Amino acid sequence: QVQLQESGPGLVKPSQTLSLTCTVSGGSITTNYYYWNWIRQPPGKGLEWIGYMSYSGSTYYSPSLKSRTSISRDTSNNQFSLQVSSVTPEDTAVYYCARGSYYRDTFYFGSWGQGTQVTVSS
Repeated sequence: QVQLQESGPGLVKPSQTLSLTCTVSGGSITTNYYYWNWIRQPPGKGLEWIGYMSYSGSTYYSPSLKSRTSISRDTSNNQFSLQVSSVTPEDTAVYYCARGSYYRDTFYFGSWGQGTQVTVSS
């Protein structure tokens, strides 16, 4: 069974770049037809999808965050990473990584990491 684990700094200063890594075990991030996602939940708000990297290495981002977001991967270590630049306190959230896939034109999130709190504050 695939497992995902987020890691990275819990505190980031405004205007700096937030960087998180998701380490995957029990399955390869290059396995066909899986999509490796970043999702966040600000305090008191719902889940917000940030973007994904596909099994082939292509990326797709939420239009609202696209200008500040980058997702990359390290296949040798079976990890994928998130960077969000020029952060503000509005980027404070619990950040999750998750594996997704399509089934009959519907996208499902099948496995999630436990989430990691990131606070943007000086």
